[in-house]
Amino acid sequence: MSVMLPYIILGVLAGILSGVVGIGGGIVIVPALVFMFGMSQLEAQGTTLALLIPPIGILAAWTYYTHGYVNVKIALLIIAGFLVGGLIGGKIAVGLPNEVLQKVFGAFLLIVSVKMLMGK
Repeated sequence: MSVMLPYIILGVLAGILSGVVGIGGGIVIVPALVFMFGMSQLEAQGTTLALLIPPIGILAAWTYYTHGYVNVKIALLIIAGFLVGGLIGGKIAVGLPNEVLQKVFGAFLLIVSVKMLMGK
């Protein structure tokens, strides 16, 4: 169970951020899987797309899956956390002023952009 917990926590955090700033979880999950969990970019993208299967992304995820770039177990664990996190994030977001959400969104994108541009 302790091996699974970090992926569930990632799902919760991605869900919260998705709910708060209105972004898809992939902008959180892909960099986390690459930089924190050591996945390749392709496996991270494929695994993240697998989260969207019901129903979004099934064809793209299938393409990654047939090439061996989807970790189904990890995708399912993150889905579990994302469901809870999305609910929490949505509740947080509706209680924040628009200006705060805009700044949080912008800062988050900037941090992710710099990290992605700098590489590992």
